[in-house]
Amino acid sequence: MDYKAYIEEKLPEELRAEGVKDLIVTPPDPAMGDFALPCFKFAKLFRKSPAVIAEELAKTLQSDDVISEISAVNGYLNFKIDKRGFARETLSRILTEREKYGASEMGKGKTICIDYSSVNIAKPFHIGHLSTTVLGGALYRIYKFLGYRTVGINHLGDYGTQFGKLISAYKHWGNREDAEKRGIHAVNELYVRFNKEATEEMEQEAREYFRLIESGDREANELFEWFKELTMRYVRTIYDRLHVTFDSYAGERFYTDKMQPVLDELEEKGLLKESQGAKIVDLEPYGMPPCLILRSDGASLYATRDLATAIYRKNTYDFDKCLYVVAYQQNLHFKQVFKVLELMGKEWAKDLVHVAYGMVSLEDGAMSTREGKVVWLEDVISRCVEKALKVITEKNPALENKEEVAEKVGVGAVVFGALYNNKIKDIVFSYDKALNFEGETSVYVQYTCARCSSVLAKARAEGTDWNFEEIPELAPQEFELIKELALLPETLVSAAEKYEPSILARFCVDAAQKFNKFYIDCKILQAETEEKKKFRLALTEATLITLTNALTLLGIGVPEKM
Repeated sequence: MDYKAYIEEKLPEELRAEGVKDLIVTPPDPAMGDFALPCFKFAKLFRKSPAVIAEELAKTLQSDDVISEISAVNGYLNFKIDKRGFARETLSRILTEREKYGASEMGKGKTICIDYSSVNIAKPFHIGHLSTTVLGGALYRIYKFLGYRTVGINHLGDYGTQFGKLISAYKHWGNREDAEKRGIHAVNELYVRFNKEATEEMEQEAREYFRLIESGDREANELFEWFKELTMRYVRTIYDRLHVTFDSYAGERFYTDKMQPVLDELEEKGLLKESQGAKIVDLEPYGMPPCLILRSDGASLYATRDLATAIYRKNTYDFDKCLYVVAYQQNLHFKQVFKVLELMGKEWAKDLVHVAYGMVSLEDGAMSTREGKVVWLEDVISRCVEKALKVITEKNPALENKEEVAEKVGVGAVVFGALYNNKIKDIVFSYDKALNFEGETSVYVQYTCARCSSVLAKARAEGTDWNFEEIPELAPQEFELIKELALLPETLVSAAEKYEPSILARFCVDAAQKFNKFYIDCKILQAETEEKKKFRLALTEATLITLTNALTLLGIGVPEKM
C-alpha cells in the first residue's frame, strides 16, 4: 500500500489540490507518529496558523483500520498506522516481487537519453572519468527499473587535430607490435611524447594528417580506426568491471556531416552573426557571452557539434528527456547550447538537462593533469581490489572464492565512493575509508547482506521455513527496519527525479544500519516463539532482497559470504 497516497485521500479536497503527498514526511522521533504532514504551507490558504490548521484537521479526520491514531503537534499533523498491518503488507510485497521490488511502470512510453562517460579515443581512463561513468550508469539502471526506455550514449571524443598528432607520433616513433601488446597506454605515450618533443615540421605534418582523416584518406583512416579499436578493447574491460553498458557509441566524428543543416538553419533564422571573422549566436540579452559556432578559419567547435547532436537525438529517439552527465566546469557551455536550441524554436530544448558533478581526487591531491601525469582509473580499481583481498583474508582466511569476493568489494568501494555524496560535491577518495567495514560504505552494506545470507543459510540447514502466518507484536527495532525497507520505491523515484543516485546510496546505509540494530537487539534463530522466528527470518530475507536490488542498481555486486 502507498500509505502517503492513502493519507492524502483522507484529507479535505482543497488540501489535496495542493499536492500534499509530496509534503508528507517521516518524523525523526517515532513516538510522534509514522508519517507527518507539515501544515506551514497552508497558512496563507486558510489564513490561520499552522498549529491551528493541524489541530482542526486532527479533530475532523477519523482513524480506521489503517490509520490507528491522528494527532497535532506544533503545526504538524501526525499519523500512526496499524503497525502489524503495515508489516504484513510490506513483507508480502517484497517477498512476492523479489528482484522486481521497487520497480514501477511510471516511465512506460517515455524515453530517456543519457550521455555519460564519453571517453577520448587513444587515451586511457583517468580518475576524472569515474563520476560521469558511475553516475550515468546508475541513472541508466534506475530509469530502466522505473519502466523508461533508456538509451545510454557514450559520446566518444574521436574528432580533432590531436589525431593528426597521434598519427605523426606513431609514424616517427611507433611500433605496432608494442601497441598491440600494451594497448592504449603505448599509444598514449606516443601522444604525450609528441606534445613534449614535436618540432614545427611535425606540427605541420600533424595538421596535414588530420586533413587526410577528414578527406577520407585510406591510410590515415585505417590508423585512426586501429587506435579506436585499441581504445574500445581497453575501455570495455573497465566498463565490464564497473557493470556499465551503452546502447550507442556515436561520437563527435559521427556528427561531422550533420552540422551543415544546423548552420543553415541558424542562418535562415537570423541567429548567426559575424564577430571578428568568426560566426556566433549573440546571447548577451540572456546574460551570457556569445556562443561561438564557427572559428574565423571556418572550423567547427564543441557547440556546433552539440547542437547537431541534440537535434539528431531528438529525431532518432524522440526523447522525453536527454541528460548530459558532464562536470560542472561545462555549466556555461550547456546553458549556451540549450539557449541556442530554444532560440531556434526547438520546444524540446526544455527537456535537455545538464547533470553536473564535482571533481574526484585522491588523498594526496593527485588527479588528472596534463603531460601524462595522470591517475589511471584501472589502477585505482585494482588497488582497491588488492586492499579488499588483504582485508578479507585477514578477517576470514577460510573464505572460498576470496578473489571473486574481493573484486565485488573493491569495485563496489570505488563506485560507492563516487556516488554516496551529493553529485555536485568534489570528492576526495580514500582507500581506507572506502573499505571500512563499520563506516558509511558499500563494504558495510555488502557485509550486512552477507550477514543476512548467513542467517538464512543456517535456517535452511535446520530445515526451517519462514512462511509466516501471523505478525507478532512488533519490537521497535523491527518496525523501524520495516518502515525503512518500505521506502525503496519512493527512494528510487526521488533519485530519478533529482538525478541523484546518492539518495539511493544513503538509503542502503540507513537500511543496513537499521537491520544491524535489529540483528543485535532481536534474536532471530533463537527467537522466543516459532511465530517470531518465522517473522524475523522473513524480515531478514526482505532486507537482503531490498539491499541487493538497491546495490545492483548502483552497479555494486553482492557477495553471499565475506
